[in-house]
Amino acid sequence: MSALVDAAREIARLKLEAALPRRWSHVQAVAAKAQQVSGAVPADDRDVLVASAWLHDVGYSPELVDTGFHSLDGARWLRREHLDERIAAFVAHHSCAWLEAEERGLGHVLADEFPREESPVTDALCFSDMTTGPDGQDFEVLDRLAEIRSRYGPEHLVTRFITRAEPEIVAAVKRTQGRLAGFASQPM
Repeated sequence: MSALVDAAREIARLKLEAALPRRWSHVQAVAAKAQQVSGAVPADDRDVLVASAWLHDVGYSPELVDTGFHSLDGARWLRREHLDERIAAFVAHHSCAWLEAEERGLGHVLADEFPREESPVTDALCFSDMTTGPDGQDFEVLDRLAEIRSRYGPEHLVTRFITRAEPEIVAAVKRTQGRLAGFASQPM
């Protein structure tokens, strides 16, 4: 593991393991999955992907909550701590978070503070998060989206966001699967 990935893992552990053990289980599994699918991104981006996976939910840490929107809270904290700006932006926008920001009335804030990248890294991070359950279990993407809706209930803001985001989340998962299939079929 690189120093970047090691540092991200340690930060996530310190912020989540004791305070939010279930979230910590999810994050560990997302990071492991990101490592597994890292072949779907350019070699120079693999550490960024895995570090972003370790940190994607750091904003849930009770000591980091500011707006109550974990993507923005985590990204702002990472920026204040002078971590990699690109990783902070991936945390800010992971798994179509810009749509949740709109639901929360924070869409312009998120867009103004953090650039949104559309890339294989974006897709692979979404794949890793949206095929991993709250306890670290593997899910097919549609089952994961149904699990989120069930957990939050039909009227919740997160359910509204997930419903809006479903087409893009499913597309990101499919693009990652396609990149992996293309990678696997190439001679080494």
